Amino acid sequence: MAVLGERACWATRPLLPVVRSWELDARRWVRALRRSPVKVVFPSGQVVERKPGPGKQPRKAAAESSPREQRLKQSRQVPPSQTPSTWEESGLRYDKAFPGDKRLSSVMTVVKSRQFREKQGKILLEGRRLIADALKAGAVPKVFFFSRLEYIKELPIEKLKDVSLIKVKFEDIKDWSDLVTPQGIMGIFAKPDHVKMTYPETQLLHTLPILLICDKLRDPGNLGTILRSAAGVGCSKVLLTKGCVDAWEPKVLRAGMGAHFQVPIINNLAWEAVPNYLPNDTRVYVADNCGLYMQAQAQMSNKASDYGWVCDRRPLKFHKYEEEEENLESTANKGWLPELEVQSYDSDWTEAPAAVVIGGETSGVSLESLQLAESTGGGRLLIPIVPGVDSLNSAMAASILLFEGRRQLRVRAEHLSRDGSYH
Repeated sequence: MAVLGERACWATRPLLPVVRSWELDARRWVRALRRSPVKVVFPSGQVVERKPGPGKQPRKAAAESSPREQRLKQSRQVPPSQTPSTWEESGLRYDKAFPGDKRLSSVMTVVKSRQFREKQGKILLEGRRLIADALKAGAVPKVFFFSRLEYIKELPIEKLKDVSLIKVKFEDIKDWSDLVTPQGIMGIFAKPDHVKMTYPETQLLHTLPILLICDKLRDPGNLGTILRSAAGVGCSKVLLTKGCVDAWEPKVLRAGMGAHFQVPIINNLAWEAVPNYLPNDTRVYVADNCGLYMQAQAQMSNKASDYGWVCDRRPLKFHKYEEEEENLESTANKGWLPELEVQSYDSDWTEAPAAVVIGGETSGVSLESLQLAESTGGGRLLIPIVPGVDSLNSAMAASILLFEGRRQLRVRAEHLSRDGSYH
């Protein structure tokens, strides 16, 4: 019975796992295959040392070198052109806006006002392509708001130093965006200075001796389109007189499609300062799209408002007879209105450096523009239209004249090249 009890007791105890000797040997061989031996001992007692492969070092030597020394060695091995390598290694950090963060809303409120842009010298850019063009041209960023980290990583690392990076929700950007489809990134930049900007080399190679003057253009879409045409033609610069819409307004930037960073733009100029920005021997031409019938009426009436885009609301400092129509008509014969030669837009007007004045659709060109055209030996460029049609869009008229000027310069260059080949 005692023997049976011992057997029952042994039966209730948990059995230890039985490990076969061949399984242990197999595991040892597997581990051995993964190792690279340092020494090999043969049965005869001969010992052969194995040299480490190329690029490898003994464990002891690796352990003795500190992590700092290893990083220094690696940095020495990397060519200077490959540093910095990644966005993470550059040490850049960003803040994450918490719920209810008012930083984006407060910044958007002030940046979208023209008064703030002029006093603080800051502008707002939106969209990945526009921001990339601005950085390439040398614009200085101050703050970036973005919804996804990939948008920041696309930008040059060296341009992001000393820039505040704030990650916000896409819904917040959507609320303050002027785009139909927001791209998830907005940036506040220092207002660009045309003297310090770096314009594309291709743009500089194709610059023409044609300059554009915008006179009281108040529609953001028209001004943006005109800037885009000026960049496409290769204008040397664009001058905006006082009374024009701000060139750095978000709507103008959106319509310009990057033209702000391809052609120099001088903003908010008084007419007295305009000649300082004109090259020597420049002739100023005023765009005129009234028809021949309206031209005849204008010569008969001598009223400024009948001269197409001529503004009949002149500043008081130029004329004391602003108030009454009768005084205006009585003094019209005294010669206050400059007499300019009218020529067709497709006649040759690019022999000397030329500046084209485009006026707004509502007020037209100012008297100061006519006086400047007269003093420089310029004239009025007539774009004939069908009788009964009020006028052309100012952006369309500017595009017609600018590309016509480019055509004339190209034809003249071709004639000169042919004449030179004959001689």
